Amino acid sequence: MNNILYILAIVLVIVWAAGFFAYNAGALIHILLVIAIVALLLRIIRGRRSS
Repeated sequence: MNNILYILAIVLVIVWAAGFFAYNAGALIHILLVIAIVALLLRIIRGRRSS
């Protein structure tokens, strides 16, 4: 499950970056960034707890 969260976070950051530079979609792009950051934080928190 942790790998899925990590991959999802990376994909969302890439989509956010592409959208930020290529399209001006407003708040949707920033919501994607927030979701990616939350997914990364969950991975970090869960990874440290299980180790």
